[in-house]
Amino acid sequence: MKAPAKLVKLTTGIDERTPAHRDRAVDGLRAAALLAVPTGHWLLGGLTLDSGGGLHNASPLAAFGSLAPASWLLQMLGVFFLVGGHSSYLSFRRRAGSARQWTAGRLRRLGRPVLGVTAVWALLLPALHYGLGIPTATLHTASTLVVQPLWFVGVYGVITALTPYCVRASRRLGFWAAAPLLGCVAVVDFLRYGPYADAVPSWLSLLNLLPGWMFAYQLGVSWADRRLGRREAWLLITGGAALFAALLLVFHYPASMVGVPGRSRTNSHPPSLLVLALAALQCGAAIVLRDRLARLLRRPVLWGPVAVVNLSAMTILCWHQTAMLAAAVPASRFGEVPGLTTTPDTAGWILARLVWMPLFAGLLMAIAKFARPLEAPWDRTGTVLRAAAGVLAAGFFYFALAA
Repeated sequence: MKAPAKLVKLTTGIDERTPAHRDRAVDGLRAAALLAVPTGHWLLGGLTLDSGGGLHNASPLAAFGSLAPASWLLQMLGVFFLVGGHSSYLSFRRRAGSARQWTAGRLRRLGRPVLGVTAVWALLLPALHYGLGIPTATLHTASTLVVQPLWFVGVYGVITALTPYCVRASRRLGFWAAAPLLGCVAVVDFLRYGPYADAVPSWLSLLNLLPGWMFAYQLGVSWADRRLGRREAWLLITGGAALFAALLLVFHYPASMVGVPGRSRTNSHPPSLLVLALAALQCGAAIVLRDRLARLLRRPVLWGPVAVVNLSAMTILCWHQTAMLAAAVPASRFGEVPGLTTTPDTAGWILARLVWMPLFAGLLMAIAKFARPLEAPWDRTGTVLRAAAGVLAAGFFYFALAA
């Protein structure tokens, strides 16, 4: 059987096994937001070599400020939180047990893959250093990259635990339940960037962490609660676009959605008002385009990849940096390799990195075969092994954050 015929048979089988009640549009949005994470990290995350052969983080945005608009497309966490809030609302409404039991179950699903990837890396570090002679600098860089996307899981977990309150807010305020969250971020931004910025402590920005990412989640809850429709979605699009333009052109917010080395201000850590403006625009567009996306995903050839991505969501999130490192760390033994271990400051680097992208994707698929079971319940894992995994994960986090 030829490859195209096998692909058609595979996708048709996936389509036939999909329950009729499955919301394909929401799954499609989740898949797009998920794939934007590795795509963004692989495109905008460069590495350089020091004189001892150690790898260090670098970013092409430091040399190519014109690439900042690419981060507007690749920063789709607003859409991810939107569909997260939508799915959590429906799951919470269907729950059989108490709200506490529901929350505990959701947090376990989030925690298992994180525990798995960090425990595995804790075992890899000494093997790479003492067995293969990988420099300590490279291991610190690798650990930082692995931990980098995991902050999102922690924030998402906290917001998931607040789902019962989001549901109550939606039922009381409807679509406008997200407005106070936007207001909180606006106030904090005014304090840290306004005329009194010199008198404001740096830790104040952390107050944006929860309301900043909860904004789109609350919109998702209201969407599932049928309190946010097309009319409100168009309001999000126009309001978000206007606020985005004003913050860039009038208030001179940084254009990049991700941090740029050497710049004192960043939009994403923690989220600034610009991130919420972009999230409002994206969420509104997602809701408006929902029906059209649902029609497209009735085609088995399009639905098949979306279903596979959704089944491997946490694996993609937790292991995509490992896939890039699986190519870059061995390459560092050979010196400067274009697009992998060279300074990301030329157009040649960008072209070379694009060439490496299919390899990163292939490595991620290979790693997923090993890592996917870590998402399943650890029913056969005894207390001792679970405790050992916890200790290993804690040690890895300490090594990564102390770097």
